[in-house]
Amino acid sequence: MAALASTESLQLMLQVTGLSMHFPVYKGLMRRQIGEIKAVDDISFHIMRGETLGLVGESGCGKSTAGRALLKLYQPTSGRVELDGTDVTALEGEDLRRIRTDMQMIFQDPQACLNPRMTVGSIIAEPLDEHTRLSRRQKRQKARELLDAVGMNPDYENRYPHEFSGGQRQRIGIARALALEPKFIVCDEPIAALDVSIQAQVVNLLEDLQQQHQLTYLFISHDLSMVRHIADRIAVMYLGKLVELASREQLYQSPQHPYTKALLSAVPEPDPEKEAIRERIILQGDVPSPANPPSGCNFSTRCPIAQEQCMRETPAWRELEGGRYIACHMVQ
Repeated sequence: MAALASTESLQLMLQVTGLSMHFPVYKGLMRRQIGEIKAVDDISFHIMRGETLGLVGESGCGKSTAGRALLKLYQPTSGRVELDGTDVTALEGEDLRRIRTDMQMIFQDPQACLNPRMTVGSIIAEPLDEHTRLSRRQKRQKARELLDAVGMNPDYENRYPHEFSGGQRQRIGIARALALEPKFIVCDEPIAALDVSIQAQVVNLLEDLQQQHQLTYLFISHDLSMVRHIADRIAVMYLGKLVELASREQLYQSPQHPYTKALLSAVPEPDPEKEAIRERIILQGDVPSPANPPSGCNFSTRCPIAQEQCMRETPAWRELEGGRYIACHMVQ
């Protein structure tokens, strides 16, 4: 984890307010809208400059959709995303194109996000083709420098993606994301498709690059043990909503939300003695459909401490002592 500066010197990089991403559901020959899928539903948080915010939750909870909405790869249904004071959601055309140099994304599947017909050098230089006026020679030199920066031989520039392993392809994707020298990078489960043996290498690379280039990350993952290693603060998402956000130490030492407690109880302990006495919290039932979420709290149908109020009222997203945020009626 990159060491953050003192609190006084921290600057706000990203402010997200009331972000929602709803997808309409159509039916019949007339394509009549019969509902909507609330993939992301009214989430708010901030990320400081140089910080890594981890975003965790079960598959299908809306993590990746939230990451894409931040970069306006999807047009959000509502809300604001301010990058250094500029509302990204309000930008169009050339204004949006200009700000894209400040924000990039590292995708989950390195095989699917690299064009198999392009050489590695061309893939890395593609953002430079779109956003700069560098000469061909300058772009080639930049691509070689980026390959070297992510720990690969610059002479690989003329090879094709299929010639590399999964870990190497992810390094190529990281090099491409760095090409325009962005301020903010969304890392969308960048290690999920990799072998365990090389996951740590990629995470260590991301940390090194963060220190060298003063990068700010949103690190999306379902691997709580890896997020613990890289993130400064961690946000927990369930069925399109944030349920808890806290510093790494706060979240792992004293989780407050029942869903966070259940998630952390599933993380294996490396110490055999601690693993032998680890208590699992088994949640009952299945995750509801985002097209038909429960009334009140989204977690109320599976929560072991839910009361009548939880079924009736949506809990407010509020700040507790120590900079922790939570959405739960039962936590004071």
